[in-house]
Amino acid sequence: MIKLTKLADYAVILMCQMSHSDGRVSAQDLATSTGIPVPTVSKILNMLSRGGLLQSHRGLKGGFALVRTAEEIAVSEIIEIMDGPIALTLCTEGTSCDCGFDDVCSLRPRWQIINNAVKAALDDVKLSVLAVPTLGGRVMQLEKRQDLPKQEARS
Repeated sequence: MIKLTKLADYAVILMCQMSHSDGRVSAQDLATSTGIPVPTVSKILNMLSRGGLLQSHRGLKGGFALVRTAEEIAVSEIIEIMDGPIALTLCTEGTSCDCGFDDVCSLRPRWQIINNAVKAALDDVKLSVLAVPTLGGRVMQLEKRQDLPKQEARS
C-alpha cells in the first residue's frame, strides 16, 4: 500500500485552508479551523516555509502566506517537503536498495517507469483543485472527516 504520513496529509489540509485566505494566517487560526493541534500545525508550517511554499511573517500581525497561487502549487511539492522524494521502492531513489539483487534485477528500470507515472500524476494535481470548499464554504474539518468512508476522507 502506498501511504502518506499524517504530516503530509495534514499539510495538504492546511495548504487547502490557506488557499482561501487573501493574507497571512496564523498557526492558531489554522488549528482552530481544521482541528489539527497547534504544535502540529506549527511544525508543518515551518517545514512548508523551509521548503519554499510558504512565507513566514513575524510580529503582531504575523503568520504564514502562500508564496505562489494555489493553481501553481502541485500536491507533489507538498508531499515531497513533508515525506521526502516520491519513491515507490528503494531502488527508484537511485541508490543501492540493500535487497541483494541490485546487479541482476530486471525490474529495477521498470519500477522507475511506474514511479515516474505516479509522480507525474501528483504533479498534475494542483492545490486549487483540492481546495474547493465543502461543508458550508470551508475546507472540511478533521472531526467531520473521520465520519466519512476512507476514500473520501483522504485529502
